[in-house]
Amino acid sequence: MEKLLDKFLRYVAVETTSDENSETQPSSQKEFDLLRMLQKELQDMGIKADLDEYGYVMATIPANSDKEIPAIGFIAHVDTSPDASGKDIKPQIIENYQGGDILLNAEKDIVLRVSEFPEMRQYIGKTMITTDGTTLLGADDKGGVAAIMCAAEYIMEHPEFKHGGIKIGFTPDEEIGRGVAKFDVKKFGARYAYTIDGGEIGELEYENFNAAAAKIHIQGSNIHPGYGKGKMVNSMLIAMELNAMLPVEQRPAYTSGYEGFFHLTEINGTVEETTMSYIIRDHDRAKFEAKKELMTSIAEYLNKKYGDVVKLEFKHQYYNMRQEVEPHYFIVEKAIKAIEMAGIKPKVQPIRGGTDGANLSFMGLPCPNLFAGGHNFHGKYEYVPLESMEKASEVILNIVKLFEE
Repeated sequence: MEKLLDKFLRYVAVETTSDENSETQPSSQKEFDLLRMLQKELQDMGIKADLDEYGYVMATIPANSDKEIPAIGFIAHVDTSPDASGKDIKPQIIENYQGGDILLNAEKDIVLRVSEFPEMRQYIGKTMITTDGTTLLGADDKGGVAAIMCAAEYIMEHPEFKHGGIKIGFTPDEEIGRGVAKFDVKKFGARYAYTIDGGEIGELEYENFNAAAAKIHIQGSNIHPGYGKGKMVNSMLIAMELNAMLPVEQRPAYTSGYEGFFHLTEINGTVEETTMSYIIRDHDRAKFEAKKELMTSIAEYLNKKYGDVVKLEFKHQYYNMRQEVEPHYFIVEKAIKAIEMAGIKPKVQPIRGGTDGANLSFMGLPCPNLFAGGHNFHGKYEYVPLESMEKASEVILNIVKLFEE
């Protein structure tokens, strides 16, 4: 665990926030700082590792078994979410956690409270790694990166550990939905793969949301309020009207399980013009398409009411990978067994989000998602138990073992 902790702390110290407003790939050049570090660490282990211009590290551990075994890949992303600062992360390490609230920042009175996050109770006696209350932690997905790197190091240090070909991939820009936009599946060379990008210990996911983003621009007309009768068109009020016409019960605060949602992620406005950003999610493809149709019909209604002031643009992000993974369900079964071998109860559930594995599955690389151990991603309350990352690394080795057997 000491090696794992050292790796994780070194990785989260590197700022890798992705930038959804950038047109480059990677979206942020600082992502290369960690990618180059990982390439060198792999090479220092004796593993052939390449880093291309798009920010993909691809590495190969050749098979040492005399059996015919399909090459298996393990993938994690290096970027952190732009939803919170990923700069100057100062992790706090609480050894032998005894339960109760954790003070993250005394000056700002930021506390990780058990009453708000009751799942903390299952980690009594574990080593908890938290933020200092001013940034996210980066366990999403540097926990997955560290787990893969530790598994790779173990394999290279134990030549008696028999395995087929193992492929390792580190990607940029997953958090902004462009993680594998230029990923060369053929070059990667795996027949099946697993992303190590899930949450709490035991999670296994092979179905995710269908996902799209919506950008809305509303053009108003600003007139002096004293003389605005019959002339002023307040774009902010139209934006409020649009949002109110979407079903309240389909907001993230009211949904769980397989229920989809409309989520307003950003709004900026004046009387003259307002922009809005939404993400639209649903596991069911038909319901997903219906959500987009509803938003389109609302925009059309407002344009008839106010005179072509609303412009709506959708951007596809990813589809539900279940349809691509299910025909190869044995890779899910192997993951379930690998988790059980680590002494953990598997928690097979749908992802209320997405991973690089969703798009990879549609690119011909079936790719379920395994836990990396973290909680409360994308914000100041993020934390990860060290032992959960250790178990993620153990599950990787178990999957390799099961394919060899």
